[in-house]
Amino acid sequence: MTLDSARFSRRGFLGLGVAAGVVTLTACGSGSGSSDAPLLMTVWGGDPDRKTYQARIDLLVKKHPDLKVKLQLIPGDAYPQKVQTMIAGGTGPDIMQVAESVNTYSSKNQLLPLDDLAKKANLDPEQRFGPVGSLYTYQDKLYAIPDRSGAVTVFYNKDMFDKKGVKAPTADWTWDDTLDAFKELTVPGKVWGYSGAEWFPQWWSLAYQNGGTIIDAQGRPAVDSDEVVEALQWAGDLVFKHKVVPSKADYADMGPDIGGDQAFPNQKVATHANGFWVMSGLTKVKFGWDIAPMWRGKKQAVSAFGSGLAISRTSKQRDNAFKAIDFLTSPEAQTEIIASGQDVPANLEVQKSQAFLKPSWMKTDVDMGVFAESSEFVFRAPFIPEWNEMQDVISNGLADFWLGKERSAKKALTAVQKDLESLIKSAG
Repeated sequence: MTLDSARFSRRGFLGLGVAAGVVTLTACGSGSGSSDAPLLMTVWGGDPDRKTYQARIDLLVKKHPDLKVKLQLIPGDAYPQKVQTMIAGGTGPDIMQVAESVNTYSSKNQLLPLDDLAKKANLDPEQRFGPVGSLYTYQDKLYAIPDRSGAVTVFYNKDMFDKKGVKAPTADWTWDDTLDAFKELTVPGKVWGYSGAEWFPQWWSLAYQNGGTIIDAQGRPAVDSDEVVEALQWAGDLVFKHKVVPSKADYADMGPDIGGDQAFPNQKVATHANGFWVMSGLTKVKFGWDIAPMWRGKKQAVSAFGSGLAISRTSKQRDNAFKAIDFLTSPEAQTEIIASGQDVPANLEVQKSQAFLKPSWMKTDVDMGVFAESSEFVFRAPFIPEWNEMQDVISNGLADFWLGKERSAKKALTAVQKDLESLIKSAG
């Protein structure tokens, strides 16, 4: 699942770094089956993304010399508008990277349904990717094939756990187990047990663990349900009642622009639940650390970060575009994602491979098997067409709650529910 705004500034609920400008690279194949025009593949990202995609495209062209591919990187903040303009003008990309805004495109008839092409290619998304295989669907049609998908995992400071005599976190931890551990690990005013769950992929995980949902099966908002309210209240109480999570003021005291991603390597928090990218800040730390699956509530549920590959409606080379996507999400091509240490491949076979479990760049003994384990209980996010507007409503509606000005999750979510109902009703 990239927050289209936050996602583009990091691997968010499927998000990546921002490029300084549009970069175009071409890999050409030759052969009697070649089309005169290369496939155009648009992605967002920075230089590491460019290098990884290009390496995968080079493998594709070596495997299928009849294909030509032009890679175009578009600055993250400009990506949605740019590709929609291209599609509207009849020159949309053949292959385009998508994330949680996939249904903004599909609801506007801008993407090609992929079910028939997948069946023709014998690509079974569930078999290849597990539960995230059906992530990018809208009205029972598949619009993108998962490409990257890494579940939220729990980063924990092994030295702090050992010093306090706290056992390492596991997927079987309950909320009570988790709170008890956070209390043991907290040193008032100095160290907090947990970095917090203010970001929606974090507290949504709690909501789904508790049996709740953000948008129900009928497409209606459900954030004021008892299950979601209880989950958000628990997350808020960690900050203001139990004081095992830094408040905004506590984070401000640590320095400018400090959040969990920085507080964990600085040993200000003992645990931090977030995405794969956190590892890049831990390569030179002097303390022992590891990762574990996120704890459970009434059931196991966790957010994932990633993106998929779709085909625009304007593509004139649909068979070739899917042929490319099929290869790019195969073990051979997905292994290149590991080599860069950049992200988690969506392909489950690759997640379980030794190349991923013991990557050459990992100098610490880390349980990388956690990602494949966690993929089994990734929940399907509500990728509704009004995704961006929904995020704004939720973020604005919970601002006072996370500041501690409004301590009641029930009051906060009741107001958010009304705003979401107006938004989705008017959009419908």
